[in-house]
Amino acid sequence: MAIQILHGAQSDIGRKRPQNEDRYCVDPTLGLYIVCDGMGGSNAGEIASALAIEAIHRHINEASRNPAIPLNGSWDPSASTATNRLASAIRLANELIYRESKTKPDWTGMGTTVVAALITDDLLSFAHVGDSRLYLLRQTTLQPLTIDHSWVAEQVRTGMMTEDEAERSPRRNIITRALGVDRQVEVTLGETPLRPGDRALLCSDGLTKGVRPAAILASLNSAEDMSTLSEHLVALANEAGGEDNTTVIVLSIHDAPETKLWHRLRDRLAI
Repeated sequence: MAIQILHGAQSDIGRKRPQNEDRYCVDPTLGLYIVCDGMGGSNAGEIASALAIEAIHRHINEASRNPAIPLNGSWDPSASTATNRLASAIRLANELIYRESKTKPDWTGMGTTVVAALITDDLLSFAHVGDSRLYLLRQTTLQPLTIDHSWVAEQVRTGMMTEDEAERSPRRNIITRALGVDRQVEVTLGETPLRPGDRALLCSDGLTKGVRPAAILASLNSAEDMSTLSEHLVALANEAGGEDNTTVIVLSIHDAPETKLWHRLRDRLAI
């Protein structure tokens, strides 16, 4: 099935942080969409997130031209080629950030979260490390496709904490996985078919810290223009206090124009 993807993207410093350490990538030609949320002393967080974006984009672009480029890391037989390629790109980004963190004292310990989506035909491949998220809206249901790599998320999974307790916890900012912190990183993968009418949201935790899922769902359901929608979601985060940088990418899935034309011709022939 041929699909068309409309997108909107927005990144904002928020109301409390001195600089924006989030970075994002939108490349419709490759079908690649990435959000990274950097961390580290001085301005190292923005260095780490920028390095991650650059490395992931470069690897996916090179592989689109030469699919024979070797993968970094092991092959997951349960995942498609595209999903394995996305994981490879993220592993390469981890290695790059880790190496660069050793070159300057101010960069020691720098890292970044990442959530990335790669759309091939009608398949959404995704991969993440940390607490940046990917949601899928289908009809009226907002489904999280990622589970945070964070201390509170682990407490919720084991039944030691409720969702409400996790949202109020002073430890909610502690993540258990990030790119660049260790020489190797475990990347969580997934994939799902897309349908016309679907919408997807990639975001840093600046959005989800202050904006409840119900408000996100209402926004995704109401807005038609993706640029307007991305701006609205960032505004909601700032209205909720703007405690952190906020970055969002929103995607809207439609039938491709040629598919719509064929449907119209088919209907006329049927008449």
